[in-house]
Amino acid sequence: MFRPSLTLIALAVSAPSFANDAPKDMERIIVSGSRVIESIDEVPASITVISREQIEDHLKVNPELQSLLAQMVPGLAPDTGSSSNTGQSLRGRAPLVMIDGVPQSTPLRNGSLGVKTIDPSALARIEVIKGATSVYGNGASGGIINYITKQATAQDTHEGQVSLSSRFSAVKLEESAGARISAAINGKVENFDYLVTASYEENGVQRDAEGDILGLQYGLSDAETQNYFTKLGYDFDQEKRLQFSYNYFSSQQKTDLADVPGDINEGVKTYAIHVPEALQKRGKPQGPDGNENITLKYTDSNIFANSEMTLDVYTQDIENVFFFSPNLANPDEGYDGGQSIIRSEKRGARATFNTAIDFDGVEATFIYGIDALKDTTSQPLVDGRVWVPEMEMDSLAGFLQTKWVISDDVIVKAGVRRESIDLSVDDYETLKLCRSETQCSVPLQVKGDTIDYDATTYNIAIKYNWSDSFSPFFNYSQGSDIADIGRLLRAATVDDIGLIQTEASIIDNYEVGFTSLFDQVRLEVAAYRSTSELGTTNRFNEVTGVYEPVRAPQEIWGYEGLVDYRISETLNVVATYSYVEGKNTEADVYLGSRQISPPKATANVNWKPSDTLSLTVSYLYVGDRKRFSPNADGDYVGDQGPISSYNIVNLSGQYQFAENWNAFMGVENLFNSDYYPARAQSYTYGGYNIKGLGTTATLGVTYSF
Repeated sequence: MFRPSLTLIALAVSAPSFANDAPKDMERIIVSGSRVIESIDEVPASITVISREQIEDHLKVNPELQSLLAQMVPGLAPDTGSSSNTGQSLRGRAPLVMIDGVPQSTPLRNGSLGVKTIDPSALARIEVIKGATSVYGNGASGGIINYITKQATAQDTHEGQVSLSSRFSAVKLEESAGARISAAINGKVENFDYLVTASYEENGVQRDAEGDILGLQYGLSDAETQNYFTKLGYDFDQEKRLQFSYNYFSSQQKTDLADVPGDINEGVKTYAIHVPEALQKRGKPQGPDGNENITLKYTDSNIFANSEMTLDVYTQDIENVFFFSPNLANPDEGYDGGQSIIRSEKRGARATFNTAIDFDGVEATFIYGIDALKDTTSQPLVDGRVWVPEMEMDSLAGFLQTKWVISDDVIVKAGVRRESIDLSVDDYETLKLCRSETQCSVPLQVKGDTIDYDATTYNIAIKYNWSDSFSPFFNYSQGSDIADIGRLLRAATVDDIGLIQTEASIIDNYEVGFTSLFDQVRLEVAAYRSTSELGTTNRFNEVTGVYEPVRAPQEIWGYEGLVDYRISETLNVVATYSYVEGKNTEADVYLGSRQISPPKATANVNWKPSDTLSLTVSYLYVGDRKRFSPNADGDYVGDQGPISSYNIVNLSGQYQFAENWNAFMGVENLFNSDYYPARAQSYTYGGYNIKGLGTTATLGVTYSF
């Protein structure tokens, strides 16, 4: 049976910071599925691990994590081409985004900005667990995306790296050139180690295949992005370690542009132009405004017999600023629109224990502990009005996960999590919203209360490593989700929150699949089905112009496949395909694209003809999804627009021209495909009908010391 050593455990949560290739044994390690180090061969579920090398290859083409995840993760919806991941579901449901296990999503008022929370240059690897899980608590109805940060690797010395690059449109260069710098240094002196990374990027304007500037709805033109990350560690001895980490992330659009609105029903795109100041985007710059994470972690690998302990406390402060919207108007009070902010403060503490016991022919692992979290979230407007009142969630959960390895071949996992949540909301008044001076919603006084949620969720799974050529698995897992209560509160139609349909949704997830490993080929195949009695869809309110939630039972199903073919020592091909579909089973209607994405296929070809030269070609195919009919006026509504297929090809490469110097290049949309991303085709409401990025090039150089 695979048993990682303490040294490997220390390294596994972070691949080497400055090396191009991770050791092969580290590629078979995962930490997100059960919160402790384990071999991928012992995980009876679908997982995707994106290595540091893959992150660096994609960074040469596009620095956005959304784009990287869409290319590498089967089951994840296509890239939106913007700063927002709304509509980028994982197997039809929302994933929980984390940095080293600390939640970054804001599930109480999900603004779909959790993916863009850290710069890729700070990451060692990304682990994606698919399917509902309660291992980390609320918000993981679709699975987990865990960003694993770098760790110091230098021994009794110091190492560093500086990278400079520029990204620009190859269709029309004018105003498109941006600049990016990232730097990192790490070292170890006796028992103390440190890592510091920093990145700063200024985008130029982004242009489509026709050379027009992309529309500004969650746009990235003229965006200014900063990320500063540090990790400090002290080893008391070989068993005890204290670690502190800090992450600061900001990405805001500061521009003198304004949109020229189009209409997806008419096939007319939205694009941006320069306008006088009076016509420019109003309000604060949109985007994350200085989000911060602080984590303190203590580990003892031998707290008592055959047991490890991890204690961590964390704080997080998030302020995500949205665009100015005329749908937030109230002429009676002098407002012709408004701009909202999602504010979230999290304070958490966790204790995790891992005990290993050997029985005759059976190796058992028990993972158990307690999670505590206080999450305070609200969505006010910049002008002082309150759209979503402050919600204060106190959560306390206990969990037990067990793993049984029988004769090295059969792995059985079973677990339970008991969660108790108190959600408190004071009395509030719903916001009066007007589409015109005569078409307004009626404000409603709502009595606040404390709502108690108690949920017990279970999981059980089995994997049989019958041979390298066939290792089947089956798993059943539940997740408890009270996501996006804020959307329910702001659309309240009753005068007491106790009467609002805020019940937690229990998701039942079933998955069956297998892995096969031959001499040069690895196969992964999985099929799944996910059900919930209270899913969340949206319905357009003609009076307010705002989309409101509809609670209804849902069923989602799909399948995925991956082929990894190492043709030779210098040439490797990885291809994937994924399909997902879902229905509101109460009304027997298909779910919209906010949850269900079109079929997706990817291919990545990596060629390394020498130690100093490497090239990567990546291909993305997004298929058709046309499940809905237009209304009486011949228009599609909501997230039900028809999606037509498109193809994207990217190219990247690097060349080491001196001992410490590397030059790199990347080309996104190599053949200048003129297309609308899937979300832009299916989302019919204003501002989303923005075309995809035209051919865009990146040139840069890296110096290591």
